[in-house]
Amino acid sequence: MVKLVLLRHGQSEWNLKNLFTGWTDVELSETGVKEAHEAGRALKANGYSFDIAFSSVLKRANHTMDYALEEMGETNIPKHYSWRLNERHYGALQGLNKAESAKKWGDEQVHIWRRSADVPPLALTKDDERWPGNQETYKKLIEAGEMTIEDCPLTECLIDTAKRVKPYWDEKIAPEIKEGKKVLIAAHGNSLRAIVMMLENLTPEQIISVEIPTGKPLVYELDEKTLKVLNKYYL
Repeated sequence: MVKLVLLRHGQSEWNLKNLFTGWTDVELSETGVKEAHEAGRALKANGYSFDIAFSSVLKRANHTMDYALEEMGETNIPKHYSWRLNERHYGALQGLNKAESAKKWGDEQVHIWRRSADVPPLALTKDDERWPGNQETYKKLIEAGEMTIEDCPLTECLIDTAKRVKPYWDEKIAPEIKEGKKVLIAAHGNSLRAIVMMLENLTPEQIISVEIPTGKPLVYELDEKTLKVLNKYYL
């Protein structure tokens, strides 16, 4: 049996402002920083340690991972970063206030965009500065061969997010777990839900009711050969 820990980043500045965030690279709020440190203290108090950690390329997840590992005294373990673990891209909603969006498009429509598994929000156009293909972070990843211009989303639903997370899980994360390594994944609500969906074999209808709170370590006890879930709980 091996333990996998999933950690959703602490509250961000845009969470605090009730804005759609997605791939926008915003900082943790003061509360979010506290949540990250508290997560690390909880992990340490319960005897956890890690051999390797994974995160997205967004600083709110990166900093959550760093603060948690700092509290544990484990800042020197290998850390890997991938755009595939980024939050779901919210398309043309990114940067908009959630309440104001509900007034504009209606509560029901915004609820569908936020909570359905297969309905993406309104798409960006490629001349929009919010499109990853126009941003230096992703231009550099494309130049490095770590992603292609076609990988840059104009919008995403949860199923789209799950499709891009799966190859990274299969090729990079799962093999480490099967070797018996203790793995931490510090990422985002929807990229972590994509992993939960795979681990628990959930349907799109089942995953939409799953919520992962910020800054609360979610532990999966897995069979290290099959990755079958034996138990799960929050610290």
